[in-house]
Amino acid sequence: MANTHNIEASPSTVHWGYFDAKLDPIMEIASGDTIILNSVSGGPENLPGPDYYVPPELLEIHKKVPKKMHGHILTGPIHISNAKPGQVLQVDILDISLTQDWGYNFVKPLSGGLPGEFDEESHITIKLDKEKNEGELPWGTRLPLKPFFGVMGCAPPKNWGMITSIIPRAHGGNMDNKELVSGTSVFLPIFVEGANFSAGDGHGCQGDGEVCVTAIETALEGKFRLTVREDLSLTLPQAESPSHFITMAFDEDLDDAAKEALRQMIILITQRTNLSKSQAYSLCSLVADLRVTQIVNGNKGVHVMLPKTVL
Repeated sequence: MANTHNIEASPSTVHWGYFDAKLDPIMEIASGDTIILNSVSGGPENLPGPDYYVPPELLEIHKKVPKKMHGHILTGPIHISNAKPGQVLQVDILDISLTQDWGYNFVKPLSGGLPGEFDEESHITIKLDKEKNEGELPWGTRLPLKPFFGVMGCAPPKNWGMITSIIPRAHGGNMDNKELVSGTSVFLPIFVEGANFSAGDGHGCQGDGEVCVTAIETALEGKFRLTVREDLSLTLPQAESPSHFITMAFDEDLDDAAKEALRQMIILITQRTNLSKSQAYSLCSLVADLRVTQIVNGNKGVHVMLPKTVL
C-alpha cells in the first residue's frame, strides 16, 4: 500500500545551491509513494518589508544552512527504494499551492537575456493573493498565477561531483519549464542508486524565456507521486500533460538545444507509433510547437510540445 510523507523545509531537509550524488538523502520512500514537499525561496537580500509573512523556516535556513554554490534552496534529496541507474523516475505532480503572500523578481547587471543593457540592480516584491490566484505588481498590473517548481531533479552522475543548481542538465534540475504544473508528469533519468530527488525554486508565474533571470520567485508546497519506471530509458527529461507530450533539451547554444529537443520528440513518436523517422519529422513540422523554455541558466532550454490527439 502506498504511503504519503510530509516534508517540511528546514535546515535539516534542504541543501542550498547545488546537486551532488554524494549528498545523503533526508528520507527513503517506496516507489509509488506520495510526498508533500514544502519549499522556500531566496536569500536575506530577497526578503520583503514588514507587511508580509516571512516563513520562520526560511530565516532559520538563512542562519544555519551553508550556501555552497550560487543557486537555489532545494528540499531533499529523497531516496526511492530499488531505484537504479538507467531507470526513469516518474514524478506525477498532483498538486501545487502557494504557502506565502509574496514573491520577488529582480534585475541585475550582467545577467539575463540582455546582460549589457541594465546597469543598475532593481528588486520588486510582488503581492500574492491565493484566493484570487493572482499576483499584483508594484505598478498595479495583476497577473494570473500558474505555479510550478523551477527545479526538479535527480542526483547527477557521481563523476560530475558537486554542480550548481543553476544549470539544467540531463538529471533535470533548473528546467524552468512553465508547462510543469499540477496535472503534469515529469520523467527524469536516474543516475544513482535511489534516484535522490530534490525540488525547489517555486514560481508563481513565468513567461517562456524567463528573460531577466527571475520569475515570481516564491515558496510552494508540492504534492508528488514518485514511481520508478523500469520499462523506460531516457537520456533527457520529458513530460506529459493532459494534452501534450513534451520533450526538453539544454545547451549553451540555443540552436543545438532546439535540435536535440526535436530529435527527442521524433524518437518519442517513433517509439509510440509505427511511423518512420521521416514521417515523425513531418508530423512535428505540421503540429508540434517548439518553444524557448529559458535563455538565462547557462544552458539554454527548448521544449517541443506535441498534441496527444495526433498519436
